[in-house]
Amino acid sequence: FDEGGFDESAYARAVAEHLGTEHHEMRVTAKMAQDLIPTLPWMYDEPFADSSQIPTQLVCKAARQHVTVALTGDAGDELFGGYNRYFWGPRIWNRLRHVPLALRLSLTKLLVMIPIHLWDRVGETFSGSKHGVVRLGEKLHKLSEAVDGAKELGDLYVNLLSTSTDPASLVIQDNRNRALSSPQTLSTILDDPLPHKGVAQSPLPMMYQDALIYLPDDILCKVDRAAMACSLETRVPFLDHRVVELAWQLPLHMKVHGNAGKWALRQVLHKHVPKELIERPKAGFAIPVGQWLRGPLRDWAGSLLDEGRLIAEGYLKPAPIRQAWQEHLSGRRDHTSRLWTILMFQAWLEQNP
Repeated sequence: FDEGGFDESAYARAVAEHLGTEHHEMRVTAKMAQDLIPTLPWMYDEPFADSSQIPTQLVCKAARQHVTVALTGDAGDELFGGYNRYFWGPRIWNRLRHVPLALRLSLTKLLVMIPIHLWDRVGETFSGSKHGVVRLGEKLHKLSEAVDGAKELGDLYVNLLSTSTDPASLVIQDNRNRALSSPQTLSTILDDPLPHKGVAQSPLPMMYQDALIYLPDDILCKVDRAAMACSLETRVPFLDHRVVELAWQLPLHMKVHGNAGKWALRQVLHKHVPKELIERPKAGFAIPVGQWLRGPLRDWAGSLLDEGRLIAEGYLKPAPIRQAWQEHLSGRRDHTSRLWTILMFQAWLEQNP
């Protein structure tokens, strides 16, 4: 990517040179994303809204030019403790749970009052350190929303995975849409909610729920449909039952260790690749869609979020959506995940009226 904070190609190139493997690069532009977006409702056949579906499909399409079967690294985070929430979640909650709710709300409001680009500058100061945070502003704004109203770590976990802590506030409730009168939240569909006792000390319940819900319903779905859309078969070595069984037998300190996840996997990797080539803040497979929505994708998004259109369709409330759209355009808040969810619903609805 040309946008700063998203491009990891130089690091991948350095690892490939060290290992002597073939290395292929593709620069993803807003135009490529724009051309792909109209096909997403057809490709996923539902309002699927993980924005990394865009680079995933582009990578699959590029791989299909050379191979018919590819291996993926999915499930490594869920099984071996790779997500930031596994080590930051319990720490943050242990510090905040004793803070009065009113004071906590004030602190979260203060966090979001500082624009994203200013927080990003703070994050860039420590970008060369393994303790640095990539796209700090976006993550702090997301964290502030997750902390808002959370009564225990289970609430914080659910909020971190949700694009809205109050989805009912976005949905029109009337007799025509009775099925939408009580929108489900993630917390209402968890078969086994996070336990209240002891959870503040361990990320294991989060890893368990991610393996049951986030991994199959988001990650695996995203990759499988993106790959099959271009006739590429994908295989997931981490989900070999022997690897899964081994992962769950490992003690927690071999997964989450200090400020790093996937500790056991890192020890194996260090035997083959020097630490200085790989020890960086976790970035994930994100794309600069938030920036694109303020730029080249603005007209496309604006059309789908038009107030008159939302009223005529009768599913979503225009006021909170338009407010989020204007706040995002101004740069005061980062509503990328929430807006992308709505946009994917709107794009799917346009093809399936």
